[in-house]
Amino acid sequence: MKNRMTRYPSACFLLAFFFISCTGKPDSGEDPEVTSRGSIEVTAELQEIPGEFIDRSDYDYAFVMKYKVLEVHRGQLADSEYIYVGHYNPQKPRDAVSDARVDDVGGRLKKFNSGDIHRMALEMPIDDHFMGGIVNRYFDEYSGPVYWAVWTNPVSR
Repeated sequence: MKNRMTRYPSACFLLAFFFISCTGKPDSGEDPEVTSRGSIEVTAELQEIPGEFIDRSDYDYAFVMKYKVLEVHRGQLADSEYIYVGHYNPQKPRDAVSDARVDDVGGRLKKFNSGDIHRMALEMPIDDHFMGGIVNRYFDEYSGPVYWAVWTNPVSR
């Protein structure tokens, strides 16, 4: 009986070590969707979310956010340091955002937070890919292209 009792603490320690070591692995955000959708693919840091999202279940819209580009994986950007990206219904997780109106968007991102890093498949300009309400609070300060987020995954380092 004593021998059995001394084995359990070791087994528990090994199991805990295994789970802790598995959760800390970096994730580049790469998957078959983000690497094949859109004409541009980037890894970028979300610099800011300008104000609150619109919280109305009857209003579908794209919300423009500012990103600092960390790496361009494919395609070309109009500006290589900062880009402005419109995300469809940003209050919803990306894996639940696709609907009857816009069925070509998605990803693994659950929530938008300033400072987080995202790997995104993009199209440009947003007006060629989304015909709906666009909340762009950068309108007065930025006149360049706004990108349309097709696929958005979180990145952890």
